[in-house]
Amino acid sequence: MKFYAAALALALSSIVGPAGAPAMPASDEEAHQAQVEARAPWEPNVVRGSDGRQHLAYELHITSFDSGDGPLTLEKVSVFADGGSQPLLTVQGPEINGLLAKPMDEEHVARGISIESGRRTVLFLWLTLPGDAAPRTLRHQLDFRTAGGSLQRAAGIVGRVADRTPIVLGPPLRGGLWLAAEGPGNAHSHHWGSLVAVDGMLTIPQRFAIDWFGLDENGHSVRGRHQSLAATTDGDWIGFDHEVLAVADGVVRDVRNDAPDGTPLAPLSVPDDLTVRTLYGNFVVLEVSPGVFAHYAHLRKDSVTVKVGDHVRRGAVIGRLGQSGAAGAPHLHFHVSNRMTFEESEGLPYLIDSFSLLGKSAIEQTFDPSVPVALSAPAPAGRRGDMPVDQDVVRFP
Repeated sequence: MKFYAAALALALSSIVGPAGAPAMPASDEEAHQAQVEARAPWEPNVVRGSDGRQHLAYELHITSFDSGDGPLTLEKVSVFADGGSQPLLTVQGPEINGLLAKPMDEEHVARGISIESGRRTVLFLWLTLPGDAAPRTLRHQLDFRTAGGSLQRAAGIVGRVADRTPIVLGPPLRGGLWLAAEGPGNAHSHHWGSLVAVDGMLTIPQRFAIDWFGLDENGHSVRGRHQSLAATTDGDWIGFDHEVLAVADGVVRDVRNDAPDGTPLAPLSVPDDLTVRTLYGNFVVLEVSPGVFAHYAHLRKDSVTVKVGDHVRRGAVIGRLGQSGAAGAPHLHFHVSNRMTFEESEGLPYLIDSFSLLGKSAIEQTFDPSVPVALSAPAPAGRRGDMPVDQDVVRFP
């Protein structure tokens, strides 16, 4: 699948907005009931990231039914755990724009984001918990400003936190270095930020998906110097043809092996339907636990070594990294979901039992072999039972 780079900015804005913007209202201003529907359709569960912190990733859908003459402006979002009075997260003013999969132009978000009556907005929330204790519920408070200037509030938006325990898996690749592009925590990515609507059902299959790009020991993803990335071949990419591994004992539920490998950065056609066969190219879908499916996409043509119904053992080679399907360059797309299909499935968090975290890098920084790649962390750190997150550079056993 195509790769992009973006960062999710979650921050507190001050009482005074950006230069030229009106001041935020006082907190004791009288608020009226907001005419909105808001809900979190998918119950998140706590997962520990490679930073050693506990996280919740989920979406809040907000639909305006306001009967006023103009749109509502969402000015403040607060999230509370259980019955707590101190918010886990507060985002207000223009910073709310960073909670959208596709942020608006900055000129339109001086006080917050606008929601027209009858329209829905989806916020993507990545919460970092203060400790190891998992909340049972999350309460959301949304403050809006009407076109006439009055304050409206929806304060009782409660969503449950699931008690599912993330599955622990082995690595999908050997050795390294490997870069987690478009990874968990990045709502601006084409993974988490892509809602899929099929047959009246809206889901996010790739909520925790990763595009794994191979790197050399200097942190570069491409061998040699080229006039442009479009002038490279598949074999110029470090990860191409590396063995892809079963992450757990499981049963092969779906597979394809005959799709051709593409050309790096060649234009990609947009499929009419969003399915494993229109997106993945060559792929393997492995059921690793009842109702838990590992999806591997963009495998090299004729490299898949398993067939439907095969029982595989963790660590077995099931194919090789390629560039088939909707892939802009050679990489392994990997995610876990609750169905063997792409459509109508929800992405599930997962843990990898052992890897070394070497730092972070944006994929763009790895393209030019003549430019040194500076990772953000000074030394390797062994991680056990954590989920890699966006831009992690790791080494697998």
